[in-house]
Amino acid sequence: MMTGKAEEKGTADKDDYTQDGTVDLKGRPILRSKTGRWNACSFIVGYEAFERMAFYGIASNLVVYLTKKLHEGTVTSSNNVTNWVGTVWMTPILGAYIADAYLGRFWTFISASVLYVTVLRMHSDSFVNVQGMSLLTLAVSVPSLRPPSCGPAIKEEECDKDASALQIGIFYLALYIIAAGTGGTKPNISTMGADQFDDFEPKERAQKLSFFNWWMFSHLLRDTIRNHILIYVQDNVGWALGYGLPTLGLALSVLVFLVGTPFYRHKVPSGSPFTRIAQVLLASIRKWKLPVPTDPKELYEFSLEQYAESKKFRIDHSTFLRFTRP
Repeated sequence: MMTGKAEEKGTADKDDYTQDGTVDLKGRPILRSKTGRWNACSFIVGYEAFERMAFYGIASNLVVYLTKKLHEGTVTSSNNVTNWVGTVWMTPILGAYIADAYLGRFWTFISASVLYVTVLRMHSDSFVNVQGMSLLTLAVSVPSLRPPSCGPAIKEEECDKDASALQIGIFYLALYIIAAGTGGTKPNISTMGADQFDDFEPKERAQKLSFFNWWMFSHLLRDTIRNHILIYVQDNVGWALGYGLPTLGLALSVLVFLVGTPFYRHKVPSGSPFTRIAQVLLASIRKWKLPVPTDPKELYEFSLEQYAESKKFRIDHSTFLRFTRP
C-alpha cells in the first residue's frame, strides 16, 4: 500500500516538471509549480516598464539636446539621431544570435545590462571608467564634459561656443554603448517572458496571451511617464536631472529583474542557426529529383506520436508556397 502511494507521488512529481525543455540556470529539469508563469513574468514586465522609460527618456528629446547644448545644426543632429536609432534597431540581431546560439537569453541579457548601465570606479586621482547610461548622465552633468552655454540672449544657431572633440566623443561613445547594450536586452527580454509559460500545459499556454497584453500595457505606462514627466524635466529643469532619472530608472529595472532570478525558466542554447540552414539547403540539393510523397505524413522525420512523445513541434505541411521545376 505504501509502495503504491510512493509510486503515485513519484509520478505526480514527474508530471510537475515542465515539458517544453526549459531548465534552471544549472541546466537541470525545473518544476512547473515553483517557477515561471506570473511569478516570474511580474519581474520581467516590471523591468520592461522602467527600462523602456529610461531608453525613450533619452531618445525622445535627443535632437533638442544636440542642437541646443552641443550646438549642432538641425540637419546634422537629425542625421546623427537617425544613425544612432538605426544602430539601436540593428544590434538586437547580433544579441539574439548570441543568446540563441551560445550564452542563452539570461546571460546575454545580464552581460548587456552591465554594458548598458554599470559604473565602475578605479581608485586613482581622476580616472573614472563609466558605461552606457551612466556615462551619458555624466556627459550632460559635469561642466568639463559639456560645452559652455551661450546664454539666453543668443540664438542657438548663432552660438560660436562649439563643443570640443573630447566632449562630442564622450557623448557619442555613451550613446553607442547604450545601442550595444540594447542589442543584448531588447530581443531577449520579451522572449524570455514567453519562455515562462509551458506550451504543453493548456492553462499556461492561455496565460501567455495575458502576458503580452500586460507587456503592451507597460509600454503605455512608459509613454505616459516619458511624455508628461521626463521631457518636461529636460526642457524646464535641467538635462542632468532629465538624464539622471532615466539612469536611475534603468538601474532599478535591472535590480527588479535580478530579484526574480530564482523564478525564471531558461531555454538551452540551440547552436548556430546557420548550421541548420546549411543542413536544410544541402538536403534540398541532394533530394532535388526525389518525387514528392502523395501522403504529407511521409514528409516528416518522425511520426505524429513520436513528435508528441519528444515534445517537439511539427511544422504543418502547406501547398501555398510550392516550387515546381520548369
